[in-house]
Amino acid sequence: MTQRDGTIAAKPHVAWRRTAGEVSLPEVHRSIAVPTTASFWRKLAAFSGPGFLVAVGYMDPGNWATDLAGGARFGYSLLTVIMISNLMAILLQHLCIKLGVVTGRDLAQACRDHYSIPTVWFLWVLCELAIAACDLAEVVGSAIGLQLLFGIPLVWGCIITASDVLLVLYLQTKGFRYVEAIVITLIATIGGCFAAELIFSKPSPTGILLGFIPNPGIVANQEMLYVSIGILGATVMPHNLYLHSSIVQTRKFEQTPEGRREAVKFATIDSSGALMFALFINSAILILAAAVFHWSGHQEVAEIQDAYKLLSPLLGVGVASALFAVALLASGQNSTLTGTLAGQIVMEGFLNFRITPWLRRLITRLIAIIPAVLIIGIFGEGKTTELLVASQVVLSMQLGFAVWPLMRFTGEKAKMGEFANRLWVKILGWTAAGIIIVLNVKLLFDIFMPDAVRKAFYGFIGLPMPE
Repeated sequence: MTQRDGTIAAKPHVAWRRTAGEVSLPEVHRSIAVPTTASFWRKLAAFSGPGFLVAVGYMDPGNWATDLAGGARFGYSLLTVIMISNLMAILLQHLCIKLGVVTGRDLAQACRDHYSIPTVWFLWVLCELAIAACDLAEVVGSAIGLQLLFGIPLVWGCIITASDVLLVLYLQTKGFRYVEAIVITLIATIGGCFAAELIFSKPSPTGILLGFIPNPGIVANQEMLYVSIGILGATVMPHNLYLHSSIVQTRKFEQTPEGRREAVKFATIDSSGALMFALFINSAILILAAAVFHWSGHQEVAEIQDAYKLLSPLLGVGVASALFAVALLASGQNSTLTGTLAGQIVMEGFLNFRITPWLRRLITRLIAIIPAVLIIGIFGEGKTTELLVASQVVLSMQLGFAVWPLMRFTGEKAKMGEFANRLWVKILGWTAAGIIIVLNVKLLFDIFMPDAVRKAFYGFIGLPMPE
């Protein structure tokens, strides 16, 4: 049964507590027309774009720090983590599409409409922390790119990144397609740079293939697990779940079961294709680090600045370092475009509180810039990569609190009607959620528990204690 606003009606005891007329990102909601009688490719073109905005978050500077550290220290071994994380991302983003298309809500709105007020505020605070951690990685990454290319000090580079708030506002007044166009252009720039880097580095095809085979030793080794969870946090981005469920609603598709089914299909193709491109970028960063640093006596290279300095000398190609820096700058600037949108969606969705878009985005950016400037100013520029890796672990810690409600909402027939998750989707989705939660609990246990407690626990379960 369909309501007047086009959403699926729910049974009274589980009805959404929705404010009449409320939509996600109202300034661009249903602003892009979808042809009803067109070819497959024209319809796919109409739906293409949001997937690339989401994919941006899967190749941001936080990925660079974790992928560089993983490749330099452990060779190709963690490629399997990137692959598994990417497959999780494809499934979770598909569920976000279904939530947004079928219910007309983004994930933040759905949480507010379902949970109690204290729970909503708790989830909102966690999500804001995740966005701040993500934005911190983007600010620092952009600042490092500016420093490598133009010699600008990191502190000033962080401050300069605040100007992209104006760019987002300008592009959005021109239409959402302009935002998508510049994002796709920057993604193509990153892809071109890394395609060239892989040609220069000549990695081992056999080593790469073996790296994609799962290795149980990753879980037993605390150092590998820490970097792996950082990769997981950098790949499956919690704020992307809120973002995608919103921006998929920028398409003006038919508000019928057939129209929604078609919208889910085309949006999923768009998202999956874009995320496979993100898999290439993330894998390329790790492969480059493994091929150039791991077997050349530079296993401790984890700083982006050190990688930049060593690439050209080790590869014997003068342009290699410059391409690396250009790709980093493009990655940082690209990620800020979507991060600020996610901040707006989260605040409006959880709190039903709207402020001027430029003010919201400026607040989001300042939350990231202030700690970045303080940490760099107090501890020096050498701490930037550690800051990036730590930010990704923070993101990973928040993932479970975003994945759980997403799985719950999309699995309830009363809320999703005929679009509710099938059994095999539920199994895969809850398995992914379980892996995320268990790995994070294990990491917290290994980091914060005293050695005596850890030794007793691992002895009890019959496993060696991680180093």
